[in-house]
Amino acid sequence: MTGWWAHDVFNSMGGGGAGATAVLGWAFWVLASITLHELGHGWAAIWEGDLTPIESGHMSASPLVHMGGFSLIVFALIGIAWGLMPVNPSRFRHHRWGRVIVAAAGPAMNLLLFIVTATLLGVLLGTEALKPDDTGFGANMIRFLLMGATLNLVLLAFNLLPVPPLDGWRILEGLSFKIRMLTNHPNAPIAGLFFLMVVFLTGAFDWMFAASNHVALWWVSGAANLVS
Repeated sequence: MTGWWAHDVFNSMGGGGAGATAVLGWAFWVLASITLHELGHGWAAIWEGDLTPIESGHMSASPLVHMGGFSLIVFALIGIAWGLMPVNPSRFRHHRWGRVIVAAAGPAMNLLLFIVTATLLGVLLGTEALKPDDTGFGANMIRFLLMGATLNLVLLAFNLLPVPPLDGWRILEGLSFKIRMLTNHPNAPIAGLFFLMVVFLTGAFDWMFAASNHVALWWVSGAANLVS
């Protein structure tokens, strides 16, 4: 183990095509999923009457626009990243529920990506366009699609945690004025960072990933059985 995520992932898959697929697949799904997650927030904000995403130039398909240079550098180093979509809740047509709708739109996009990716994989397996014992391209395509389904389910669950500044907390802000006041507390960012560190250091994120993979396999199997 070198400590560089790409090298470790490549070797964990035995190198070769499987290792390259794992590394490139992770890079693709992280960048694509975060970008679409943020665009989900943007589309919802625009629907709510807030043109801030357009005015700030964030309605773009570029990961650099949504994630920024620092986030992309962190991704290159350790394989994780984050994004941001600027919105102005004061411009929402629904002052209270607008916050909930816009905050929930990002995780909803990840849920949609999970459903599409896992269902597609299930259909391909059920119709035998791909087979579980495939080698080469077939095996790599199965890994690629399963990775996309699993990662988006992880992003869905992670972002719904009721911890600032995640979407789960933003949803609570829309539901409770008291929660909104807590966000303005000077220690709120520190508290949020503390809880996020707990998630990673206690292995809760690894458990989340394992559980998401299990759910993704269950969905794929169900879809395959429906079309076989």
